[in-house]
Amino acid sequence: MVKSFSDIMAKVKECSPKTVAVAVAQDDAVLEACKAAKERGIANAILVGDADKIKEIAASLSMDINDYEVIDVKDVTEAAHTAVKLVHDGKADMYMKGLIDTKGFLKSVLDKEVGLRTGKPLSHVCVFDVEGVDKLLFLTDVAFIPYPTLEDKVNIINNTVEICNACGIDNPKVAPLAAVEVVNPKMPATVDAAELVKMNEEGKITGCIVDGPLSMDLAICPEAAEHKGCTDRKIVGDADILLFPDIHAGNICYKAMVHTAKVINGNMITGTKAPVILTSRSDSFEVKVNSLALGAVVAEAMKNK
Repeated sequence: MVKSFSDIMAKVKECSPKTVAVAVAQDDAVLEACKAAKERGIANAILVGDADKIKEIAASLSMDINDYEVIDVKDVTEAAHTAVKLVHDGKADMYMKGLIDTKGFLKSVLDKEVGLRTGKPLSHVCVFDVEGVDKLLFLTDVAFIPYPTLEDKVNIINNTVEICNACGIDNPKVAPLAAVEVVNPKMPATVDAAELVKMNEEGKITGCIVDGPLSMDLAICPEAAEHKGCTDRKIVGDADILLFPDIHAGNICYKAMVHTAKVINGNMITGTKAPVILTSRSDSFEVKVNSLALGAVVAEAMKNK
């Protein structure tokens, strides 16, 4: 079973060659990530955008631009349209955001003619390799759906289970998080959590084990579960998927982990026909590379499926 990003990188080596199409590629961090991804055997890149600026940045990075296909499209919207069409038409396996605002990027993802719609709602997942935790943690949704409804949470679980499966994690354990581990009618997150458990038990949510509501400590710390006398739960500090009640809780947790703990992580949009790499402007170069590695593994699973 995959337990770390080292395992994901090893899994990439088992995949067929992958290509990422980059929308508006004239971005230093993105081009640096594409260079590293190529050097590490993760993926090749098709760079769509202002060719002059792409070549200028590439030169500053000692990046041999002759190793990449560059498609010169000066207009930002048209560049995104061109890049996503490459993925839609099967000429690339992944789609990555470059120097374009998130709204414009997502508009291209959802384009009815050349986008990557599946009919399912989209959601976001962050995969974390945390020092001291002997497994990967899948945090969702920390960046896309502000206040997920019960129906949204079902879709988020389904989307994230597919990512877990691609990473070699079968029947992942899903923890709908709340401040407490008991149902309180005055705390909607706990009510939703209990309903999700019921739906899982009734076979309406499949391919995973759902247990909630759970506080964060009970979800990821076996010692806390034992201390609180919760060892009879389905999840005893061994959750794979952490389902947040809203974007505030998720985003705060994500940024606290990134900026205070020793972690390795990668992010992607789920619910699309192909992996969509959408990282934060404050994410490091390595996060972008890790996200491409994650995308390559997911793309391979989608191809085999």
